[in-house]
Amino acid sequence: MAATSTLAVQADESLYWSSPDGRTALINDDCFAALERLEPESIDCIFADPPYFLSNGGTTCRGGKRTSVNKGKWDKSLGVDENHAFNRKWLELCQRALTPNGTIWVSGTSHVIYSVGFAMQQLGFKMLNEIVWEKPNPPPNLSCRYFTHSTETVLWAGRNRKSKHYFDYPTMKEENGGKQMKSVWRMTAPGKREKSHGKHPTQKPLALLERILRASCPEDSVVLDPFNGSGTTGVAAIRAGHRYIGIEREKEYADLSVQRFEAELPPPKMKRAKLRVAKT
Repeated sequence: MAATSTLAVQADESLYWSSPDGRTALINDDCFAALERLEPESIDCIFADPPYFLSNGGTTCRGGKRTSVNKGKWDKSLGVDENHAFNRKWLELCQRALTPNGTIWVSGTSHVIYSVGFAMQQLGFKMLNEIVWEKPNPPPNLSCRYFTHSTETVLWAGRNRKSKHYFDYPTMKEENGGKQMKSVWRMTAPGKREKSHGKHPTQKPLALLERILRASCPEDSVVLDPFNGSGTTGVAAIRAGHRYIGIEREKEYADLSVQRFEAELPPPKMKRAKLRVAKT
C-alpha cells in the first residue's frame, strides 16, 4: 500500500483541483499523458470505465423516446485494431502505476470488454473475477429483434500473476446475508439524487463503486480512475476514507466532478473571533 498520507500529484502541470487536505485530486488531461506522469507502483486500486466506442450514429431508448447514442468524439470508434491498441496502451500504463499487490476493475459492455480482457491477458494481468452488473430497469430494445440488453461486465484483475490481492471476504459475506457473495450484482442505474449536480452519459451507480472499494481496498488506499467522468469513483473513495486521483479530459465533466467532491468534503473550519469585553 502507498505510504504517504497525501497524494504525490500536487506539482502535476494539469492538476485541475485538489481538496484542502491533499487527499483528493483531479487532473484535467489526456489519460495517456497523465498516467505517464504518475509514480510507478503508487496506486493500490484502479477502477476504469473506458470509452465503449458506441458513438457511431446509433439510437437507443431514453424516457420512452428514441434518442441518439452519440456521446462525443471521445466515444467514437476508430476501428477494431485502433480501439484495441487504445485499450492495451492505457492498461499497460495502469499496470505500471499499480503496487505489486494492487488490483484493477474495468467496466464495459460487449462492444469493448472482450478487447479489454484480451489486452489484460497479453499484458500478464492476473484475472480474478468477472462480475456481471444486472440492471433491473434497462431501456427497452426498440427493434424487438434482440434480447433486451440489461447487463454490463466488470473485470477484476491483479497487477500480475505474483500479486497477492486484498479481498475483504468477511464483509462481502456479511453483506450477502451470511452466504458467499456471487459474481452477479443486481443494482439499479443512478437515480436523480446521484445526478443532482449534472448528468454524464455513462455514469455508474454509487452503490457499485462503494462495493468494489469495500471488497478490494485496504484502509487508506490510493484509488485511481483514469476515466473519471462524473466522479462517482472519487465520491465513493472520499466516503470510504481513501485517497483519490481522477483523470478527466473533458472540462465539462471535470467541473461536474468538483461539485460532487466538494459536496462530500466537510465544511471549512471557521476561525472564531475573540470576544472583547469593554472594561467598566
